[in-house]
Amino acid sequence: MCAGVSGASKTVVVKIGSSTLTDERGKFRLGPMAGRVAEICGLHRQGHRVVLVSSGAVSSGMGLLRMPARPTEVVDLQASAAVGQGHLYHTYSQLFAHEEVITAQVLLTAFDISARTQYLNARNTLRRLLEWKVVPIVNENDTTSTDELCFGDNDTLAAQAALLVKADLLILLTDTEGLYTANPQEDPQARLIHEVKDFAEIDGIDTGSKGRLGLGGMRSKVAAARIATSGGVTTVIARGARPGVIGAVMAGESVGTRFGPRDLGLGAFKQWLLYAKPAKGRVVVDGGAEEALRDNRSLLPVGVLCVEGDFAAGDAISVVNERGQELAKGISNYTHDELDRVKGLRSDRIAERLPLATPEAVHRDYLVLVE
Repeated sequence: MCAGVSGASKTVVVKIGSSTLTDERGKFRLGPMAGRVAEICGLHRQGHRVVLVSSGAVSSGMGLLRMPARPTEVVDLQASAAVGQGHLYHTYSQLFAHEEVITAQVLLTAFDISARTQYLNARNTLRRLLEWKVVPIVNENDTTSTDELCFGDNDTLAAQAALLVKADLLILLTDTEGLYTANPQEDPQARLIHEVKDFAEIDGIDTGSKGRLGLGGMRSKVAAARIATSGGVTTVIARGARPGVIGAVMAGESVGTRFGPRDLGLGAFKQWLLYAKPAKGRVVVDGGAEEALRDNRSLLPVGVLCVEGDFAAGDAISVVNERGQELAKGISNYTHDELDRVKGLRSDRIAERLPLATPEAVHRDYLVLVE
């Protein structure tokens, strides 16, 4: 039996995927849906703080519109989500109201996570709702988002929500028991992995394809676990249709696949920079710069060999070595054109071309090493 998170009041994020919520026709599976809501309400009554991240807007819209398959065009996905989102939240609000629990609808986009100000606003709103004993129901705003693929069926959104509220536990509910040693749909010898202590242990495992109704798959859930655990959040992937699954996870029972928390020594800002702010370009650096980065020093233009992409000062950029291995991610002090003009130059030469430029291409305080 794994260690549970019972006892003192905890902050828990529960993500329910489309395959748990709806059938292949896009109709709600009211049994599992009501069951998971009842379990969340049980945690709420015990004094735990719960955030529900729910997929299902697109698939619900598909059901109402009687679509035979998930749309592929962005405009069709947005329109389907517009039809389904209200139906989804209305169903949730009725189920929670039956348990006399107040909910709030929170719709986010990739921009809300990637822009620092919006990120902090989202964090403050979620934390205040939890202080008010409200259960936030979070979904991506698919109706207006053009980056819907970024969140991977809301798995990444759930991981980001867990970091936002400093959760103790993230539960990702899906249509399988958890992570297997191989794709169980193709390999009858595949075994369920009950616990992952090191992500290197599962490198190369076939995580299968995305689901029919949702964008995510096991790959996106493992990626979400990597994000959440880096912030100290225990993460569990489990079957959403299993009765009592949330309580079993809370009790530390051997349910699904559990990923233990990791201490990467990252503050909230660097967690956001690493996982939430997308890189607009990248720079290739020499061996000296690579050594400096690993020694927690700033990136100087003298170590830059090549500049790629179209970025502005203040944008995030990826830093790679000459072998193409990503080393770090940071906030650039230069535009693409400026850095391209001064790459390879020592600080005294930089001033000749850009008199107002800072010495660092990326300051160490705004740079984080990748895993």
